[in-house]
Amino acid sequence: MTDQSTPEATSPNLSPAATASARAGTAAGAGVSRRRLLGTAGATGLVLGAAGTGLGYTAAPAGATPLTSLGADRAMFHGKHQPGITDALQARGHLVAFDLAPGAGRKEAAALLRRWSATAERLMAGEPAAHDDTDVARDAGPSALTVTFGFGHSFFDRTDLRRQRPGALDPLPDFSSDRIDKSRSNGDLWVQIGANDALVAFHALRALQKDTGGAARVRWQMNGFNRSPGATAHPMTARNLMGQIDGTRNPKPADPDFDQRLFVPANGEPAWMANGSYVVVRRIRMLLDDWEKVPLTQQEDVIGRRKSDGAPLGGGTETTAMDLEKTGKDGTYVVPVNAHARITRPDQNGGAAMLRRPFSYHDGFDADGTPDAGLLFICWQADPLRGFVPVQRKLDRGDALSAYIRHEASGLFAVPGGAAKGEYVGQRLLEG
Repeated sequence: MTDQSTPEATSPNLSPAATASARAGTAAGAGVSRRRLLGTAGATGLVLGAAGTGLGYTAAPAGATPLTSLGADRAMFHGKHQPGITDALQARGHLVAFDLAPGAGRKEAAALLRRWSATAERLMAGEPAAHDDTDVARDAGPSALTVTFGFGHSFFDRTDLRRQRPGALDPLPDFSSDRIDKSRSNGDLWVQIGANDALVAFHALRALQKDTGGAARVRWQMNGFNRSPGATAHPMTARNLMGQIDGTRNPKPADPDFDQRLFVPANGEPAWMANGSYVVVRRIRMLLDDWEKVPLTQQEDVIGRRKSDGAPLGGGTETTAMDLEKTGKDGTYVVPVNAHARITRPDQNGGAAMLRRPFSYHDGFDADGTPDAGLLFICWQADPLRGFVPVQRKLDRGDALSAYIRHEASGLFAVPGGAAKGEYVGQRLLEG
C-alpha cells in the first residue's frame, strides 16, 4: 500500500466507468461477436420480462449504466505491452501461479504459452474458447477482460534458460515485517485475469487452467474485487477496505518519464523483455478489527490524509501537493513523520515510483471471527530494485500503517512485452 499511486489505469485519474465510456466507440467499431450479440438480446429480454410478465427479474434503476455497455467494453490482446498493466482497473480479478509439471521443460512451456495466448485472445474478444468451452460467459460480452502472463525466477531453471534470466528478477530481500507463506508465493508462471463481470473473469480462469493439460499445475490462486464501474456519481479514486482513498499519486501516462519508470526500453536487456515490465505481487492482510477501533483523527494521522476526500492533512483537495514542512500550533508536523503518505512519496525515496493496480480481497473469517481480508497489492515498474524495494525498505523502518497490516504472500515476475499479431506471449524468450 503506497500513497504514490492510484488504482485507476489507462488514465490513472479516470474511473473504470469513464474509461469504458471513452472506449465505447472503439468497441463498437470492432464488430459484434456472437457472445456480445447474445448479451444485448438477453439484457433486452430481461427488461421486458420484468416490465411485462413479472417473472422475478428487477428492472435497472433509473440512470444506471446499462449492463450491455459494460459488457461491450473490450481490451486488445496484441500490442506493444501486454494488457492488464495500463488498462482501467476492473471490478473482478483472479491471480494464479503455476509450476511446470515434473519432466516439463522449454518445449512444453512454449506449447502452453501458445495455447494460453490463443485462448486469451479469443476470450478478450468476447468469443468462446476454441475447445471445450464451458459456456459460463455465453451471454456476456468481453466486459473489459484482460489476461496477463509472467515468468518467475524458477521458470528459467525449469526450462534451462538461466542465461536469459534478468538480473531484475533476483529474489526480493527479506523485510522485517513480512510473515510470508512460501506455499502461496512465487511460482514458475503467473497469470493475472481482470474483468468487469465476475462470470467472465471466472470463465477465463477456468479456460486457462484447463489449457495447462499435463504441462503445469496450480501453485496458488487468489481472488479480488474492486468497486464496479459506474458505482459512484462521478469518477474518483477507489477506496480500500480500511475506507481510505487509496493511491493518489500514481504515475500518469502524461508524465514525461512514465514509460521509463514502467517499462523495459526497446533496446534494453535482456532483449526478450523489450517493452515488458516487472510486477511485484503481495497479499497484504488488513487487521481490520484493530483498525476500526482507532479514532478517525488517529486513522488520518496514520495515513497522512483526510479519510473523507483523500486531501493531505495540510489542507486542499486530493490532488493538492502535500506540504511536508507545515506545522501546527504545537510546532509538530501536520503530516506526522511516520505517516504512510509521507514515507511513500517518490521525492522521499530518491524518485522511486511504481504503478499500482491492486484488488481488494476477502477470504472469509478465522475461527475467532477475525476477517481474512485486505489488499492484493500489484505494482508495476521497469526495475523492482529501483521501484518497489527502496520504498518497502523505508516502510519497513517506520511506517505507522505497519501496525495494522501484515504481508502474508509475495511474488516477483518478469512480464514480457505484448505479443505481435501471429505471436504468443514469451515467444521471443522460448524460441529465441
